[in-house]
Amino acid sequence: MTNIFIDQSMPDDARRASLYGGALFAYSPTPALKAFVKFARELIEDAFRPHHPTTAQFQFSVEEYVAILAKLKPSFIHHPRSKALIRAALLELGCDPNKTYFDVPRLRSATSDNYLTTGIAYAFHPHRDTWYSAPPNQLNWWLPVYDITQDNGLAIHTKYFDCSLKNSSRTYNYYQWNRDSRASAAQHIKTDTRIQPKPEEDVALDPQVRLVAPSGGVTIFSAAQLHSTVPNSSGVTRFSIDFRTVHIDDVNSRIGAKNLDSECTGTTLRDFLRVSDLQRVPEESARLYDEGVVSGGVLTFKPSELVSDLSE
Repeated sequence: MTNIFIDQSMPDDARRASLYGGALFAYSPTPALKAFVKFARELIEDAFRPHHPTTAQFQFSVEEYVAILAKLKPSFIHHPRSKALIRAALLELGCDPNKTYFDVPRLRSATSDNYLTTGIAYAFHPHRDTWYSAPPNQLNWWLPVYDITQDNGLAIHTKYFDCSLKNSSRTYNYYQWNRDSRASAAQHIKTDTRIQPKPEEDVALDPQVRLVAPSGGVTIFSAAQLHSTVPNSSGVTRFSIDFRTVHIDDVNSRIGAKNLDSECTGTTLRDFLRVSDLQRVPEESARLYDEGVVSGGVLTFKPSELVSDLSE
């Protein structure tokens, strides 16, 4: 059985331990999360004006829509206001600013009725983030920008938290992804040919959990949870924000969820920034998870050197 905690007042150490054990946490909107959503809406609505973002897909060709997202997403991801609001939200929710590290937020869009499901608006198949070189102590934070329904949110396939699944993560190296695929999402409009870890056996989608949070409400779950994009049949585009955190004590002690089936190489840890001062995870900590380094790969994605990450 999966434990689900709603607005639970719990010290962060206990919360992380529960999440590593497969629990899910959901919190109502806090002042900082409300401000984060408000900021995201301002950018999104400016990009799609005069159309409302949730129905704008019906006003544009797919190519025109992709061009809008190609400007919108990196402007949000790398805006200093986004980092400031994440830091404020993590403080509100009890994270230690000197030991908690976060990565840049992603702005996701899931269009309705199969309008766009590849590249920059990738509709994720069932996967664990640990298949994509996330450390086992990573926690995922997910919040809708506009209110969602059960038909356009996120599904967590809880059966597989304690059950291995045959998958192709052995083909994935994060440093190759940074070098070859991370900047090319906007080029994949009709199909997406980038190598991404996928299940290699049938997945039982049920039981699944779909937490329908209000705009600005946040769901937290382990990077080892199998999850997917709910096929959007709601008639409106879903916009959401997600970011990830790690706690440096857990990183250094190699505490986290069990690795049941991930065989990827490389680590995303170098992408994480400390809440207190935006310093990166120490190199010696990242190296604890650094297996299978590829010569010529890119250890840390730098948008100043490459086109900004538009994927997912």
